[in-house]
Amino acid sequence: MSTPVKVAILGTGNIGTDLLMKLRAVDEIEVALFAGIDPASAGLARAAQLGVPVSHAGLEAILADDEVRIVFDATSAYAHREAAPRLQAAGKVAVDLTPAAVGPLVVPAVNLEEHAAAPNVNLITCGGQATIPIVAAINDAAPLAYAEMVSTIASLSAGPGTRKNIDEFTFTTARAIERVGGAQEGKAIMVLNPADPPILMRNTLYAVPAAGTLDEAAVRASIDARVAEVAAYVPGYRCKSVVVDEQDTRWGRVPVVIALLEVEGAGDFLPAYAGNLDIMTAAACRIGRRIAAELSPAAPSPTTEVPA
Repeated sequence: MSTPVKVAILGTGNIGTDLLMKLRAVDEIEVALFAGIDPASAGLARAAQLGVPVSHAGLEAILADDEVRIVFDATSAYAHREAAPRLQAAGKVAVDLTPAAVGPLVVPAVNLEEHAAAPNVNLITCGGQATIPIVAAINDAAPLAYAEMVSTIASLSAGPGTRKNIDEFTFTTARAIERVGGAQEGKAIMVLNPADPPILMRNTLYAVPAAGTLDEAAVRASIDARVAEVAAYVPGYRCKSVVVDEQDTRWGRVPVVIALLEVEGAGDFLPAYAGNLDIMTAAACRIGRRIAAELSPAAPSPTTEVPA
């Protein structure tokens, strides 16, 4: 077995801490540094108790560690845009869990192999990770003129970073519905639900195939196959319902596909209702494993790819 690739996590909040728990279980990866900027961070204290090297010097500590090869950024879109060129200049591959969209937009079940050698990959958003696999699945069976997603999450699972990034969420997710999912036009909406007890993450996808005959059986089979692919790395991911219904649209009266998706968290650190955060850390873990394989001694060095 090859030596584990050393990685760092930047950001010691809920997402960073949940990712830490997941990555510690990955044989191909060694978390060599858990870094933030708050010396009193509960995440730093927890990581230190687990024996993980920690620092409150943030990005500077990571840049100073020559052995770290992959950096998982769980901060904010603004912070990542500042950090990205410095990480690339230092020869460190960035896995971006913010909606900064500096590098190519990646959904593991759709286009991971395309970008496994990129110096910076972007995980889009939680809503994007949940719905774009299904957009792509429908588009494979019936090319889409339009796809719209509404992501509803528990208010308690939306921390300061999520709330600051709502504008980036809608823009980046809509763009990814088009670029990664394949729809000609995309739209994204986020809803924070204050219900008590907190709800699981729920996503409604509304997809309008381009003019032509819709093969409902082919669409359903494509969705089922893609759900299984996502569930392989996000065990709480499931499709609750798929409805094909003829409706009046701006493209005329055509059959549309409505899919209802749900994500339950694995409970590695965060509560089960925080599926919106769990799907991001699970996707990051899946991407990290693939990049680690790319960086292993048996693999060639990563090539430079122009960011999307």
